[in-house]
Amino acid sequence: AQRSIGNLLAGFQIAFTQPIRLDDVLVVEGEWGRVEEITFTYVVLNIWDERRLVLPLNYFIEKPFQNWTRTSAQLTGAVFLHADYTVPVEALRAELRRVLEAHPLWDQRACVLQVTDSKESTVELRALVSATNASDLWTLRCAVREQLVAYLQQHYPESLPRTRAMLQASGQAGFLPEIK
Repeated sequence: AQRSIGNLLAGFQIAFTQPIRLDDVLVVEGEWGRVEEITFTYVVLNIWDERRLVLPLNYFIEKPFQNWTRTSAQLTGAVFLHADYTVPVEALRAELRRVLEAHPLWDQRACVLQVTDSKESTVELRALVSATNASDLWTLRCAVREQLVAYLQQHYPESLPRTRAMLQASGQAGFLPEIK
């Protein structure tokens, strides 16, 4: 009985505070999906791969979750690339702008390319892009990643990540011994 009362109270709390609504995009338990149904006792989340995640109402009162569409469906997303230190960042920024301006899903709110990390042999580049909803953002991020990689392959192949080997010399004064 205590569980039923708790679920009923959770139902009232959700009805009044509306932390979730039909068609909201949520991330729950690591799963991305859209709220398909809200009943008195449970919520059905339509997962991106067409599975359904059924959760008790009190889950949304007791546990944290992400609501990507609470106030607006607009989203900003990141596209990460790894490149050699020789990558021409300004040229890649210009290409990002060109790609976004030509793409119908870009909502013109975010177009940023930054070097966000550097490792021993590569730099990490982060492109921020924006779209009107989560589905469009996913498609846009994939398109931007594909087109930026293709741009580097065609125009700056030396900027793609590579593995370097260092040869250590042995012998006198660091020279390799003669081979006879």
